[in-house]
This record gives sequence, structure tokens and C-alpha cells, in this order.
Amino acid sequence: MPETPHHPDAGRVRADRPKVSVAMATYNGAAHVREQVDSILDQLGPDDELVVVDDASADDTVATVAAVGDPRVRLIESTPNRGYVRTFERALGETTGEVVLLADQDDVWLPGRVDAMVDALRSHQVVATNLTTLGGSDTLRGPFGQEDWRLQPSDDGRRAANLVGIVAGLRPYYGCAMGVRRDALSVVLPFPAHLVESHDLWLAMYGNLTGSLAHLDRRTIARRLHDAQATPTRPRGPRAVLRSRLRLVRALADMRRRVRAARRGR
Repeated sequence: MPETPHHPDAGRVRADRPKVSVAMATYNGAAHVREQVDSILDQLGPDDELVVVDDASADDTVATVAAVGDPRVRLIESTPNRGYVRTFERALGETTGEVVLLADQDDVWLPGRVDAMVDALRSHQVVATNLTTLGGSDTLRGPFGQEDWRLQPSDDGRRAANLVGIVAGLRPYYGCAMGVRRDALSVVLPFPAHLVESHDLWLAMYGNLTGSLAHLDRRTIARRLHDAQATPTRPRGPRAVLRSRLRLVRALADMRRRVRAARRGR
């Protein structure tokens, strides 16, 4: 077995920190995935895990991840290609940690991300953080020209406004900057069959409907912007926007039913 590389933060994990799982979906990401994997492993402890589900990549993504040679990385090859939502669903379902953080294949995690998100999840079931950009602006521009589109702790109490904002496309919830506690997975999984995009907003719906979403005003990830991302970097046309909004309304209705059923089952 290859020798495990040295990870500076691994020896500094607090004794009371729960096991952390990272769920990553990959697809044709060979160009950047190694940098992302390294930035994640640097913050994981020896008992944590990175679950990578590859969605039938046609490039060297699988070989690149396998070459990391770290026992904390669990690589699962999935065929046929099912899209990023189903791939994230599989990755989340394969995790075993008490805390599950989501990761895209082409970003870079910033120092202190894991500890900050774990701390937030001690009192909440979902956490969402802010982003910066890799090699670009320190802030993330909003859809209507906002100079710094970000979440704030005061958003914790704005549940109704957050839900309206989700459907309207006005809330910066990004899956790559989110995490969940394991007890949330019994409700959010499996994803509904009609959910073909916006798994991150599905998680945000759960967090807001249950009053258990922590909005962490900290930039924990450097997002790489490029045209090959699953998340569009250019505005959509009006018909595509309308279809997306209708899907979100349907998803919100589904999530309300799940949350009510979970409460009745207690």
C-alpha cells in the first residue's frame, strides 16, 4: 500500500471532533481534481474520509484520484453517466461520518473550513458558507450586480424570506460551500426523481423549513470559474429560468411533506 502523504492538519484534529466525511462528485475533472483533493485532505484527520463518486468520466479523472494513494480516499466508479445530482446523491449515501461536507471537483478549500463548519453543525443540521473566487475577485458577484453576494448570520432567522429567495434565485446557497449532519440525511435522501438540478437548494430548503440552517459569514472555499462547470456562469434565457423556478416550487412542496412526515414520526 502506498505511504500516506503527510497532512499538516491531520495531527491537530481536536479530540472531540466527530468523524468528517466529504462527498465529492467528479466528471471529466482531471485538470483540477488533484489540487482540490489535496486541499481537502490537508484538513481531514486520520479517521475521516473523502468519498469520490465518478460519473463515467471520459478523461483521466479516475486515474488521477486513484494516484493520490491515500487510504482516506474512497473512489467509486459509476456507470452509466447519470448527471451531477444523482452522483452527489450516491456520494452522500456512501458516507459514514457524523458530519458530511460537500465538495466540487475543481475548487480549493481554504484553511480552517472543516473546523468552522463542524462547529456550526454542533447546533444546526445544515451549514452554508460564503465563497471567494480562485485567481479572481475576493467577493462573489450577485445575479443583479451585487458587489458582494453573501450569506450572513442574521439570515438564520429569515426562514420564510430565505425560502422565497430560493425559489426566486436570490439566495447564494452553493452545494460546494455546504455541509449537513448525518441525522438530516434520513429526510433529504433520496432526492426526488424530478430533481435534476439544484441539489444544494434542496438541502437549503430542508435547513430553512426545520429552522436548522446556520449561515456562516466566512469564505471557506475558493471557487474556480470556467465554462465547463455544472453550475452555469452565464445568465439563462427566460424559458430556462421559468422551468427552473417551477421545479423549485415542486421541490419545496415535496420537502414540506417530508419534514412534516419526519415530525409526525418522532
